[in-house]
Amino acid sequence: MARREADPVSFPHRYEDAGDREVVALLSALLAFGQVQTIRASIARVLASLGPSPARTIDTIGEASLGARLEGFVHRVYRGQDVARLLAGAAALRRRSGSLARAIEVFADDEAIEVPPALASRARLVRVLVGLGDALRGPPPHRRGLVHLVPDARRGSACKRLLLFLRWMARPADGVDLGLARLSPSALVIPLDTHVHRIARNLALTDRADASLRTAIEITDALARLDAEDPVRFDFAICHLGVSRQCPSRRDRSLCERCALRDVCRHWR
Repeated sequence: MARREADPVSFPHRYEDAGDREVVALLSALLAFGQVQTIRASIARVLASLGPSPARTIDTIGEASLGARLEGFVHRVYRGQDVARLLAGAAALRRRSGSLARAIEVFADDEAIEVPPALASRARLVRVLVGLGDALRGPPPHRRGLVHLVPDARRGSACKRLLLFLRWMARPADGVDLGLARLSPSALVIPLDTHVHRIARNLALTDRADASLRTAIEITDALARLDAEDPVRFDFAICHLGVSRQCPSRRDRSLCERCALRDVCRHWR
């Protein structure tokens, strides 16, 4: 529980309503970029502007009003207008599909290829979230912050934050993930950041040096040998092992002496 409270996933757990949870999950996952303290402060700032029911707020006020509420907001390269566009796109998806959870299911059902490429590489969900509609062609959003806020694998992104949102939504409600979307956990890909990448290399889950979507898929395939039905269930533990700095990038007897994973670590085999 303590680790969950230090993680951005703690924010959707503060809400009882499924609609609020999914909106807060999207916001929290897509702002999860940078130091965790800064991430949490930025999420809290946006949620304070949305009132007690974030879902009701984005469903009833437009992008301009959202932008006014978020005037002056800055998180890394993101500005208030970027977050307002994201939330307006989420509201449009909710109006059309009934919920973000249902939108995820519909986008997955509509594609004949694997779920992660359907939601990331082919970019339909991404384009709706940034207000470009369903069309797969057309100019990208012009602001750098908006391009980064809603990642697109076609531009070389590992889509870590989008895949994090999908993990939270699709994995069973286990005290960390939310279990809101009927999407098989076996179709998920691990959200790859520097922490997960480093630990995955230590554990020989990948030899790849690039933090790409291809690397994320390779790590997921390796984890599927442990649990084919739910390979991404290991993500929270792997990520927090990296965040805690308890797993170094080289031999360190003071840290590694009692590690249960030492026998499979490439630095000790």
